[in-house]
Amino acid sequence: MFKWALIFLIIAGIAAILGFGGIAGAAAGIAKFLFFVGLALVAIFLVLGVMAGKKLS
Repeated sequence: MFKWALIFLIIAGIAAILGFGGIAGAAAGIAKFLFFVGLALVAIFLVLGVMAGKKLS
């Protein structure tokens, strides 16, 4: 997920340098969305991992 966010961030940067404001804004929005979805998944799996670890003990 973070890999795709980084790819869209790079696309947004290149588009902004070349003057494609609409494409840059859209790609930056997608990158931001993917980053926060990735963070949410990391948090969920961290909590699930901690809970599973406590059950085994």
